[in-house]
Amino acid sequence: MDTKIIIEQSDIAFGTSGARGLVTNFTPDVCAAFSIAFIKSIETKFSFNTVALAIDNRPSSYAIAQACAEGLKQLNVNVIYYGVIPTPALAYKAMLDDIPCIMVTGSHIPFDRNGLKFYRPDGEITKIDEQSILSASVEFITLSQDLTELCESQAARSAYIQRYSELFNSDALAGKKIGIYEHSSAGRDIYKPLFESLGANVISLERSDVFVPIDTESVSDEDREKALNWSKEHSFDAIFSTDGDGDRPLLADEKGHWLSGDTLGLLTSQLLNIEALAVPVSCNTAIEKSNSFKQVTRTKIGSPYVIAEFNELKAHFTRIAGFEANGGYLLGSDIEVNGKRLTALPTRDALLPALLVLAQNKCISNQLL
Repeated sequence: MDTKIIIEQSDIAFGTSGARGLVTNFTPDVCAAFSIAFIKSIETKFSFNTVALAIDNRPSSYAIAQACAEGLKQLNVNVIYYGVIPTPALAYKAMLDDIPCIMVTGSHIPFDRNGLKFYRPDGEITKIDEQSILSASVEFITLSQDLTELCESQAARSAYIQRYSELFNSDALAGKKIGIYEHSSAGRDIYKPLFESLGANVISLERSDVFVPIDTESVSDEDREKALNWSKEHSFDAIFSTDGDGDRPLLADEKGHWLSGDTLGLLTSQLLNIEALAVPVSCNTAIEKSNSFKQVTRTKIGSPYVIAEFNELKAHFTRIAGFEANGGYLLGSDIEVNGKRLTALPTRDALLPALLVLAQNKCISNQLL
């Protein structure tokens, strides 16, 4: 089998964030081909012998992860499986360990589809890396139908929780009543204990055993109505949620109104005293009109384009970041927050913007004034 031929025939393509397609097209050999081609495309640039792997809650994700792991074994690399965790949690742990990783997720698209997101040891792949994967021609052995069960590690989940529990004081959310709309989010088992460890009174809302395709950039009328009703019923100070793989935040104010993702990104950047931003052309022009930043660079839509711009901004500024209209926040440089060092995480993250805004001792709606 040849990775290039298998990928070309798969009907799976790279989009704004990762390779996506119908679940039926993610055959074991296709999953193996993408995984092998990815590692071969970066192995001359980095030194590693281990690859990290995680999934979202889609019913197809575990089998895809099994196939990816089987393919990687043919390259004689070790595989660490972290189970169901948010994409930024996987990326963060892999960067700490200086190894590449693969996230099995289709983000917010319907459950009959899925996808693969790839990360080099230094962060999310670029558009150039995508082309290298597609052009790689590597021979591999076709997979059998009997795939090995994966042994799950909790280390990535723990590291991600620690990243934010140590950033804020233990009373950062004290006195706040927060609803967590859990649905089928990959981070639903992380958010409540983390928020409670920071002093919040948390109520879990609508956990689902069926995959729910939440799109934070286009919130449904049903989810808007839910937030309004939940706020009236529980008198929340805020409601927090994410998309399927936990890299895009949804945050509602005390009245149950969901904030737009780029509004949340703007607030976050102001609170972090960011000097320069890279944001897609789809984001609100209020970013420039706020006069809060020394430079705002507009990019094509998609996190790889935002990340590519970071290299340009780093030459002139020390506090850089980016975000998208869907709310996913990308921290492009190490910065100091609350007197503590927060390391860069150049991939979309849902927790940082939500926690920063919630930790302010005033209503969210007042922060928009």
